[in-house]
Amino acid sequence: MNRLRSLLTVVAAIAAITAGNFLSSCAREGNVNVEPSNPDILYMGRIHWSDSMTAEFNYPGVTAMLNFNGTGLSMSAKPGSGQFMVEIDHNDAFKINFTDSVSSIILADSLAVGEHSARITYAIEGHEKKPAIFGYEIFGPDAKLLPAPQRPDLKIEFIGNSITCGYGTEADSGQVHFSYDNENHTLSYAYLTARALDADFNVVAKSGIGVYRSYGGPIEGTPGNRMPDLYDRTLFYTPDYEWDHSSFDPDIITINLGTNDTSLEMFDVDLFEAKYNEFLDHLRDIHPNSKIVVLNGPMLNGEYLDIMKGALDRVAQGRENVYRFDFSPCTGELGYGADFHPSRAQSVKTATELIEYLQTIL
Repeated sequence: MNRLRSLLTVVAAIAAITAGNFLSSCAREGNVNVEPSNPDILYMGRIHWSDSMTAEFNYPGVTAMLNFNGTGLSMSAKPGSGQFMVEIDHNDAFKINFTDSVSSIILADSLAVGEHSARITYAIEGHEKKPAIFGYEIFGPDAKLLPAPQRPDLKIEFIGNSITCGYGTEADSGQVHFSYDNENHTLSYAYLTARALDADFNVVAKSGIGVYRSYGGPIEGTPGNRMPDLYDRTLFYTPDYEWDHSSFDPDIITINLGTNDTSLEMFDVDLFEAKYNEFLDHLRDIHPNSKIVVLNGPMLNGEYLDIMKGALDRVAQGRENVYRFDFSPCTGELGYGADFHPSRAQSVKTATELIEYLQTIL
């Protein structure tokens, strides 16, 4: 119950998104510039460190956490990087947006002199935007970066599609179409679960991705554009940067895939199961001790819901440390997000279900 209460607290804070005017950081006497690769910054998520030690990434949920002494903090990023959610001193989260004309944003100003904390989370999918963090600036009397926050012990990897990304969670109706402005990973079941369980987490997810067939592809499958083909990359569409799996060995891996495989009612269950089994074998090879949870997402219903449950039951059956769990289907009772994806309320319900289940296997 304590963890569920903490979930509700996190949800209340994240949901209170405030708009504001943000100014570009300017030079001030006593400011301290901090390189993004500074070891006293705690990062979560898959990041490629360029030759210039710029933090490049494209998955939602990539997070930077830092403690600092000073009265303000700004962040520099590549123009066009997109939206981040920011928490200062554990207060309500607010959204910032690096548009094509913005390279630096003040995250906090006029703070009381003393110690403060910041948590900065990438809120959208960055495959098109190719975001990058260039650095931070602390200002005020005795400005300095303090030792990094303690990394959580529990490690969870969330593999998934648009539902895991937080696609359309800020939209108020299923009639609204997706845009980056209504995507917010911090309202997704994955982020809410990680926060409630105080987990170090990685997200490997993209809207439209499937196991053997991504959204709208031919029934024979979409080789080269599906999760098993892209999973080993630090950046989804950059094959040159392989992810070092030893750098993040999760206690739990959740897989929420299959919805896009059935898209447009074109689905070969045998091809799906074959590719899913191959993917599970690969995950077990690289993470021999992880508990793997095979999830059925909340967007399927009717005939394809029954078909998918059967297929997932079969691929999980007989595998050591592989578990099965089904989310409650979306019925519309809790509203819809963009393009009839889960609403923020549905995401809270889904997260609550997953938290309760994971507590039984932890």
